[in-house]
Amino acid sequence: MLEHLARKWTRKEKQTVQEELDLSGKIPEHVAVIMDGNGRWANMRSLPRVAGHRAGMKTVKEVVKAADEIGVRYMTMYAFSTENWKRPRDEVDFLMKLPQEFLSTELDELIERDVRIRMLGSKDELPSHTLKALLEAEEKTRDNRGLQLNFALNYGGRDEIVKAFSVIAAQVKAGELDPQELDEEVISRYLYTSEIPDPDLLIRTSGEIRLSNFMLWQLAYTEMWFTDVLWPDFSREHFYQAIVEYQGRARRYGAV
Repeated sequence: MLEHLARKWTRKEKQTVQEELDLSGKIPEHVAVIMDGNGRWANMRSLPRVAGHRAGMKTVKEVVKAADEIGVRYMTMYAFSTENWKRPRDEVDFLMKLPQEFLSTELDELIERDVRIRMLGSKDELPSHTLKALLEAEEKTRDNRGLQLNFALNYGGRDEIVKAFSVIAAQVKAGELDPQELDEEVISRYLYTSEIPDPDLLIRTSGEIRLSNFMLWQLAYTEMWFTDVLWPDFSREHFYQAIVEYQGRARRYGAV
C-alpha cells in the first residue's frame, strides 16, 4: 500500500497526463481541496503526525503552482475545520503555527506570482500569531490580480450558514432587510465566499468519500474527484488527472 501511494510517476506517465490536459478547454475557475491523509502518511512511516502536516505543506506549494500555471482563478484549501479543535492539543498547536511557517517561507514567491491570499472561516478562536500571519498576508497581497488562494481555517460549513442566518435575522428584525427578498443570491452574500464563485471542482485525497462539513452551500453543483493518494504524496500530475477528468464531464445543473 505504501509503495503504491508513494510511487514516482514515470516520465511517460507525466507526459501522457500533460498531453491529455486541454489548456485551451474547460479549466475550472475555482478548485476546492480537502487535504486529507497527513496523519496516516506519517503513521505509515513511523513518524509523528506533525511530520505529515509539514510534508503536506510542501504539497500545498506544488499544487498551487500547478493551478496557477494552467489558469485556475481561485483555490480553496481546507486547512483546519471547526471540528479539528477536538484533536490532541500538541497537534492543534502545531497546526496553528503552520500558516505562519508557510507564509514566512512562501509569501515572497506567491507575491511574485501575483497570488492573492484570503482566509475563510471564523477568526474568533484563532491564536493571535496565526491570525496576524494571515491578516498580514491578506494585506500584502490585496492588490494582486492572479490566482486567489483561500485558506479555510477554523471553517465549518454549518457554522458558516448559522452565522449568515444570524446576521440576516438581525437585519430583518431591524427592518434593514425584507424577508420577501431572500433568495439564494441574497443568502450567498452573507457567506465567507460572498465575493468568489462556487467551486467548479472539489478534490479530496486519502480515500475518504465525504464532505466533512466543507462548503456545504457552495458545493451544490460542484464536480467531485476522489483519490486514495495521501495528501503529502499528491503531485501536480495527480492534480492534472483531476482536471482532465473534470474536462470530460458534462455539467447540466439539473437540465438535460
